[in-house]
Amino acid sequence: MASAASTFRCLNAPQLSNVTRLRVPSSSFAPRSFATAASEPSVTDSTRRKTTHFKDKLNAGPSFSDFVSGGPSGEPALTQDDAFELKTAMVGPEGKKKEITRLPEWLKTPVPISENYKKIKKDLRGLNLHTVCEEARCPNISDCWGGSSKSTATATIMLMGDTCTRGCRFCSVKTSKAPPPLDPHEPEHTAEALSRWGLGYVVLTSVDRDDLADGGARHFAETIMKIKQKAPSMLVEALTGDYAGDLDMVKTVAMSGLDVYAHNIETVEALTPQVRDRRAKFRQSLRVLDAAKRAKPELITKTSIMLGLGETDEQLTEALKELRAINVDVVTFGQYMRPTKRHMKVEEYVSPTAFERWRQTALDMGFLYCASGPLVRSSYKAGEAFIENVLKKRAQRSSSESTQQVKEGGEIFERPNSSQIIVGPAESIFH
Repeated sequence: MASAASTFRCLNAPQLSNVTRLRVPSSSFAPRSFATAASEPSVTDSTRRKTTHFKDKLNAGPSFSDFVSGGPSGEPALTQDDAFELKTAMVGPEGKKKEITRLPEWLKTPVPISENYKKIKKDLRGLNLHTVCEEARCPNISDCWGGSSKSTATATIMLMGDTCTRGCRFCSVKTSKAPPPLDPHEPEHTAEALSRWGLGYVVLTSVDRDDLADGGARHFAETIMKIKQKAPSMLVEALTGDYAGDLDMVKTVAMSGLDVYAHNIETVEALTPQVRDRRAKFRQSLRVLDAAKRAKPELITKTSIMLGLGETDEQLTEALKELRAINVDVVTFGQYMRPTKRHMKVEEYVSPTAFERWRQTALDMGFLYCASGPLVRSSYKAGEAFIENVLKKRAQRSSSESTQQVKEGGEIFERPNSSQIIVGPAESIFH
């Protein structure tokens, strides 16, 4: 029907040849414009828009130096107490507002953007490796993965998967009673990745695996040995669990060739039941650190303590005395930061001044080295802090003992896989 109508119209339409073509002079047409376009008014001096005064107001405001100095010129600079004063804010809908404490300025960190950071992250995903830096949401990932140079960048590899069998109340790592089985290729992949990155210092840690007979100690030891085979000059720190108190497993890891044995007591003895998993005990942690030192006396032992959980000065001093009694060499202090609302709340934001006081206290008590600060973590800037403070002190101490041997015809060389000084005839040292 439609086609018929169309044909009818075509047959009855006038012939194009008979249509008169009218030509209208172009001058009779006005210029065409868009239907929505407004006609442009003629600009005259009387209708010209006045210049804005925004630039004048901007120039009259605070300068860049005012932001750097903390306020407009003429105002007194902030005192240390004012700078460290915690600020609060009211948040929430009307009628349900509550007061919260804002994160102090000294705990704010930059977003990671460095090329070294991107390279390390890409390699981790490619080799299916995990880091505690990511799993525990560490605020220092930008500094550690970037490093002041490639050789001083640090990374903390988390072995045995990303799921822990324990549930400490400060930790954001996933938990499960039955985590996936161990990856038998993980030791090789880890060693390959670290040798590829060319890091100067690496920290190996792991989730707790109470579902395994040895707690994963042999897997840990195998990883360390493969790293030393591929990169003998790399310094390796092992941050281990307590292996449910099995000191034979502690010895297995301690004798695997690592440079630093670390195990964290996390907090003071009185707060341990509220902070850590019920299977992690303060005394058990002390026995782990003591067993590592006894297995290899020249091994450096290290632990870390979080502040801001409600500990008292007396409790913290007593914990330090206990650590010195078993010859722990290095201790670090850092601010506890709540990962999520499901975790323990922060009882106190400790000021940088207080952290410095505890650093000095630890050194006065005989610790070889102490890193203390709001953003310090067990493995934060591990390479820089350890190399510059612990190994250099040890080398200086041993240099005086080797002076006599040098005079007798020996020569001093640095062993490629450690900072120990080797003294002896040049032709026989590496044989």
